[in-house]
Amino acid sequence: MEQLISISLGYIFGCFQTSFLIGRLYKKVDIRQFGSGNAGTTNAIRVLGWKAGVLTFLGDSLKAILAIFLIRLFYNDQVFALYTGLGVVIGHNFPFYLKFKGGKGIAATSGVLLAFDYRIALVACLTFIVIVALTRYVSLGSLFIATWTPIAIYLFYPDRLEMLILGLIFMSLAYYKHMGNIKRLLKGEENKLGQKKSA
Repeated sequence: MEQLISISLGYIFGCFQTSFLIGRLYKKVDIRQFGSGNAGTTNAIRVLGWKAGVLTFLGDSLKAILAIFLIRLFYNDQVFALYTGLGVVIGHNFPFYLKFKGGKGIAATSGVLLAFDYRIALVACLTFIVIVALTRYVSLGSLFIATWTPIAIYLFYPDRLEMLILGLIFMSLAYYKHMGNIKRLLKGEENKLGQKKSA
């Protein structure tokens, strides 16, 4: 029951689609109809500009932090933070009121890691910055965060199998949502940060 409550609470928070709302309020557009069609930070930067992209990242990260803060008022075990974070990512990726078409969950995952364990988040953040700075592939940095999540959980919480399984689910969701990016990376056709994408 505790796990179900945690995931449900996270899902409710995750359904807050920052870039969709910014697009509607700022330029009167549905961001999912432009660029990559993704309601996330990178597409917000390409379609709406850097300011909207930064606000999207902050909003998508903050909703995960707030959800985990709230669940900790009721449950102290770290595993419930991960269950809540997983709910946030699912809600972000598959919001029911937008026909389950949302983002890819990396900004939300970043917020989850920050609220869950700042050490894990710090490594993820610094490495992401280095990867994107060197390659300009946001997707490559995002896939690192996804891969790092279960590895870090195993390293910092070696005796918590349930938490490791949750980490692997986080990674699987990210890889699933980035399948198109992975194919383009392998073909050398992936868009780099700063490139514009047409409607």
